[in-house]
Order: sequence, then C-alpha cells, then structure tokens
Amino acid sequence: SLIVVSDLCVTVIQGQDDYGVTYSSPEICALKASIVEISCTYRYPSRVDGRDTEVNGTIWFTKLSGNQPVDLKTDSDYQDRVEYSCSEKSCTLRITDLRESDSAEYKFRFITNQPGGRYTGSPGVTLRVTDLQVKVSASSLSSWKDLKCHSSCRLPDRSSYIWYKNGQKIQSQTSSTYSFYSPSADSFSCAVEGHEDFPSPPVCEFTTLRYDHVMESDNYMYFNMETFNFVISFRCRISNLQQSDLH
Repeated sequence: SLIVVSDLCVTVIQGQDDYGVTYSSPEICALKASIVEISCTYRYPSRVDGRDTEVNGTIWFTKLSGNQPVDLKTDSDYQDRVEYSCSEKSCTLRITDLRESDSAEYKFRFITNQPGGRYTGSPGVTLRVTDLQVKVSASSLSSWKDLKCHSSCRLPDRSSYIWYKNGQKIQSQTSSTYSFYSPSADSFSCAVEGHEDFPSPPVCEFTTLRYDHVMESDNYMYFNMETFNFVISFRCRISNLQQSDLH
C-alpha cells in the first residue's frame, strides 16, 4: 500500500480514571493522492460499580456539528475514501486518494456503556498533505544549478528520492537534492521511492537571465537568450510534457 508517515515516534497519551487514547504518532506527513493510515490504542476500566464495561461505538473525526463530532464515515468530504480497522482496544483509520483539504487534526472517540463513559483522545494526530515541487537555486559552483525536491511538510528522514531527466530515471541519485550544469536543455522532476505514481511536475530550467521562448513543435521548445550582446539559441526537450507544466 502507498503509505507515507512521518518519522516522529513520540506517542500522545491522554486520559484519566483509566480512560485514555494513545496515538502512534502526533504528526504525519503524506503525499497528495496517496494513502495514509492513522492508528491508536485506547483503554478503559474493565468494570465500574460492578458493571462490566462494553464498547458500543468508535469513530474518527475532524469536525464538530452542534458540539457533536462528525463521523468521517458520514462526512461528505471523505465519501468512499475512509475505512476503519478496529479490534479490541485498537483502531486504525485509513484514508485513500489524499487531498490537500484532508490536512487537519484527527481525533479518535469511543463510547462505552458506562455512565459518562465517552472519551475523545485530545490532542489528536495532525495530518499534513503535501505534493512535491522541484525548487531551483544557484549553486556555489559556477555554471551549475541545485535542484531540491521540496515538500511542504517533513517527510521521513529515511525517504529515498528518485530524480528524472527528460522522463528517464537518473540511477545514481537518491537524495532530495540534485545538481546539474546550466544552461541545460533538459527537464527534471522528482518522486519519493515507493511513490513513483506521484511525481512532481517537471521543471525545465535554463538560466537566471532573461529569455523569450516560442513553441516550435510538440517535442521541443526553442529559446533565444540575449546576454552580453550575443544571442544564444537552444532548445528544451519537452516530449510527453504539456506547455503548462514548464516553469
């Protein structure tokens, strides 16, 4: 399954009088359009005043309606995208086809047959949904550019990255950065290993100098750059890319 979680392993434990919820992680960073799982365990007293405790209901939620939590299973924003996998004293929420609007604080709530035996684990788990973008900056080396596979939240430190040049995988690159000689007539994009279906948009980067371009064909974009009284002409390979994808 396509799951990205943060490498933060600190648990969150809330509760009193033997009621409580423990989340597997306080923060999760996941890629847009992928799948995420949010897990917790919970506890409650086995008996209260001689009455055995039974769990009558479990829900995950992000919103309140009239001070009552809205079950994600009935939330139209998550229609056909959420599943619960719950067993005794543990429960996992699975969200598919992640959207940026899914970024929120997720809380687990369980209801027992005891008087006042309703409990919500708070604070919950903060989910941040990100896409990937290639950021370009000048290198400390003359005529080179640095590329950074950027996400808006922190992906696991152990993540391996994949770089693509003109749509072809660059075999030697697994870090979040990549350097190349500029000016270049190549396009670049990146992805996280295991999530190759969710790459960044391609970037066709040439120089920080002013340039004008004209689309000459479906496969190439031609450039005329004016610098130091010279006009330099070259072309950028854009096979399988849309003009709107170029930055």
